[in-house]
Amino acid sequence: MEPHDLSFNHLGIAPKMLQVLERMKFVRPTPIQHSAIPIALGGQDVVGVAQTGTGKTIAFGIPIVQGISANGGGALVLTPTRELAIQVGEVMDTILRPFNLTRAVLIGGAPMLRQITALKNKPHVIIATPGRLIDHLQQKTCTLKHFNILVLDEADRMLDMGFAPQVEQVLRQMPRDRQTMLFSATMPADIVKLATRHMKLPIHIEMAPSGTAAEEVTQELFIVTEEAKRDVVKMLASQYRGPILLFTRTKLGATRVRNAIKQMGDEHKVAEIHSDRSMGQRKEAIEGFKSGRYRILVATDVAARGLDVTGIELVINYDLPEDIETYVHRIGRTGRAGQTGHAVTFATPGQGVDVGRIERLIRKSLPRTKSTDFPAREFRVGSRSFSAGRRGRSFKTKGRGRR
Repeated sequence: MEPHDLSFNHLGIAPKMLQVLERMKFVRPTPIQHSAIPIALGGQDVVGVAQTGTGKTIAFGIPIVQGISANGGGALVLTPTRELAIQVGEVMDTILRPFNLTRAVLIGGAPMLRQITALKNKPHVIIATPGRLIDHLQQKTCTLKHFNILVLDEADRMLDMGFAPQVEQVLRQMPRDRQTMLFSATMPADIVKLATRHMKLPIHIEMAPSGTAAEEVTQELFIVTEEAKRDVVKMLASQYRGPILLFTRTKLGATRVRNAIKQMGDEHKVAEIHSDRSMGQRKEAIEGFKSGRYRILVATDVAARGLDVTGIELVINYDLPEDIETYVHRIGRTGRAGQTGHAVTFATPGQGVDVGRIERLIRKSLPRTKSTDFPAREFRVGSRSFSAGRRGRSFKTKGRGRR
């Protein structure tokens, strides 16, 4: 079926939910929504793979709301980051409220007492990070005995070595007879094998091969020295006028890059977000980025999943990610909901192996654009001179360097 033929009608969605979607101005489902919703509404387990920015929250949110409305029980949505949990909570609110259903968001860094109060009101849906949920389970402020729907959002991350033991601990607190849904943009075969041990004959829905980047995102690779990266950022910040999301590998690196950007001039308003920032600081940075108070947001991979900001013009991978699959999630922060976006990745001359791994994951070569195609300017870094052109932006050493 062609994209323009897709409709929310005839998917088994209740008339009241169709009215909610109409009020939200959701006219056509994305392919993952069109494929996953009727299967999930039938109560079957689902493994859904689709690019970032394609509306996976609605794909599992509608079946959750209709399932609880019709059959009672509750739903648990587990996410790997606080930011993603908050984002899912906001989307779920829009479809829960018309049905008089409630939710609670349980994340670290937020007041425990407020979460306990929300749990006392017996929410129909809990959205949580595993660590904070386990805190509540151990303190007996939360029970999952009647929660018969489980969603693992960004399932590959939820089932990797870091989170898998916590997820196993949570699963032991849930009914065996439950519906389980997994969604992500990347789903390695070993993760799928691990996941299906906890599922009942899951239906696999793959809208694009695991690791496929959104088609609306153009990608580009700069081979650049570590010393030159900040100058390249300055050049890009002056060429792109829209919001820019920049990823570093470490918390210390994020702080250093933010400080460097602040020194570039008052026109480059910048904030940072990483796990050492308080929940209040992280929320202020994200809200400031959304509102335009900050044009540049420097982040570690806590923002690679779950940061849903409309209109991010450029993603800069200042450092290559430690986990190669994260590359797809990072660049998926731009080009969302059908919009176009661009992603620039920095790699040093010695990182060819890592670049090759990314290219194998996304099944394409990252283009090295020639600066000769565009008007070039030069800037110096130490004894080296680099040329750069707008949207061409390859960097050629003109001075003498190490061999």
